[in-house]
Amino acid sequence: MGRKVHPIGFRLGIIKDWSAKWHASDKNFAECLTEDLKLRKAISKKYVDAAISQVDIERQSNKVTVSVRTARPGIVIGRGGQRVDEMRHFLEDLIGKKVQLNIVEISQAELDAFLVARSVAEQIERRVAYRRAMKQAIFRSMQAGAKGIKICASGRLGGVEIARREVMHEGRVPLHTLRADIDYGCTRAHTALGDVGIKVWVYRGDILPEAKEKSESEVTEMAAVMADAPAAVVTETKVADIAAKPKRVVKKAEAEIPAEEKPKRVVKKAENITKEEE
Repeated sequence: MGRKVHPIGFRLGIIKDWSAKWHASDKNFAECLTEDLKLRKAISKKYVDAAISQVDIERQSNKVTVSVRTARPGIVIGRGGQRVDEMRHFLEDLIGKKVQLNIVEISQAELDAFLVARSVAEQIERRVAYRRAMKQAIFRSMQAGAKGIKICASGRLGGVEIARREVMHEGRVPLHTLRADIDYGCTRAHTALGDVGIKVWVYRGDILPEAKEKSESEVTEMAAVMADAPAAVVTETKVADIAAKPKRVVKKAEAEIPAEEKPKRVVKKAENITKEEE
């Protein structure tokens, strides 16, 4: 049994953010959750050809802010923003609350995993060979600047009787690296012989934490502290370093001590050697 973790859920709170940002009590939680599902379902049904990748929802008392990420904003906005107003009124009637609709454009659709999966699914629905569709999607994503991509198609591929799975990938897709910016999307291609599932992983590079820059006041304070440090502190650190040295270094130092200052047992041993020689 494969134990697979959702790449976006695995990175929530580290480099990824939640698509729904609101807080509700135990009584209102189920209601808010069903409203979110209704909003997302209505938007995806209304704009099938608008290449909508993600719908973000925020709540503030009785106001709901819906941000739609799409690669074709012209279809959603319409002429003079007419379709936006129609959609806003439709969503307000659906949930009975005031809705603010924001349209966010996706600059590179080839780097969005859901849109890549949707394009492969649409080609399979038009009876294009699945291998050709997957190869073209991989080529376009790598040309757009992706560090790696993996596409998995499962179902009755090519019209065969027994379903199987085909995986194609290029570059690297480090799923266990938390700082790796990996986008994941899945969809279905509805064919005459049944549904074909498409999964896409796109690796867009690493998101590294920003280095904390020290302010000028902190730098000046550090310089003043170092300048005013007494000499005794320096000597104490040197003594501590000497005490922390390995044993072999200490033995070497003992060998260099003159015979007069050596311990008695060392002197006695030297006297016995001289007597034997005589």
